[in-house]
Amino acid sequence: MTISRRKFLKTVSASCLAVTANSTVSHGFSLPGRMSPGPRELKAKRWAMLVDMSKCDGRCTEDCIGVCHEIHNVPYIPSVEHQVMWLFQEPYENTFPGRSHELISNRLKTRKFFLLCNHCDDPPCVRVCPTQATFKRKKDGIVMIDYHRCIGCRFCMAACPYGSRSFNFRDPRPYIKKIHPEFPTRRKGVVEKCNFCQERLEVGQMPACVETCKKGALVFGDLGDPSSEIRRILAEKHHARRKPELGTRPSVFYIF
Repeated sequence: MTISRRKFLKTVSASCLAVTANSTVSHGFSLPGRMSPGPRELKAKRWAMLVDMSKCDGRCTEDCIGVCHEIHNVPYIPSVEHQVMWLFQEPYENTFPGRSHELISNRLKTRKFFLLCNHCDDPPCVRVCPTQATFKRKKDGIVMIDYHRCIGCRFCMAACPYGSRSFNFRDPRPYIKKIHPEFPTRRKGVVEKCNFCQERLEVGQMPACVETCKKGALVFGDLGDPSSEIRRILAEKHHARRKPELGTRPSVFYIF
C-alpha cells in the first residue's frame, strides 16, 4: 500500500495535535514501578559517562550489555533489521569515522567500542520530535523518551548522528525471556534507547553497566561538579567524543 506525502504529513500532524491536546508538556515523566524519585536519589547537574578503552577488552562488554538489556526488558530479535539495542558495539572506523585513516594502530582497528546514547547537551533528536516524546531533563541533562507520547514517526532516529536509537517494528514482549516488572515493556511502533539507568539513579543506584564492569572501564559521574571523579580523569587524560564537529556536545567520553 502506498501513501502520498501530503497524506502522511496530515496523519502525523493530526497525531501530534491529539497527543498535545490530551497531555501536558511539562514532562513530569513517570511510569509504573521504581520510576519516581526517592530520598536516596543520586543527583547531578549533568550526568556523563567515561569509557576507558585501555581497560575494556571487549569480551566482558557482553556482560554489561546483557545486564542492561535484561533489566530494561530489551527484546532479543534475531533478524538484524528488527534488532533493538540500548548498548552495542562498533569498530573504531564506525565509532570515530573522522579520525580513521590507514595509519591507525592495529590495536584500535581491531577493537570493538562500547556505544550507547550520548545524552547530548544539544540533542538534535529533541529538536525534531513533533510530540515532545523525546526530551532533555532540565535537572540533570538525561535525554529521555516518553513511550506514551511517541507516535513512531522516527524523526528522532533520522536526526541522531550516532545511531543510538531503535524502533520496535513488532511487539517486543514475545522476544523477552523474562519480563522484569520494575521497568515497563514497550509496544510496537515506539522508539527506545539507553536512559542512563534513570530509574536506578532515582533509588540511589548507579547504572547497571557501571556496576557490572569489574575492571573500572566505565566511570559515571557529574560533569557539572569540578570535584567529581569523571572531571578529574578528563582533566588528566587525553579523551575524545564522537563526531565533535557536529556541535551536539555528547556526555559520553572515550579514553583510548
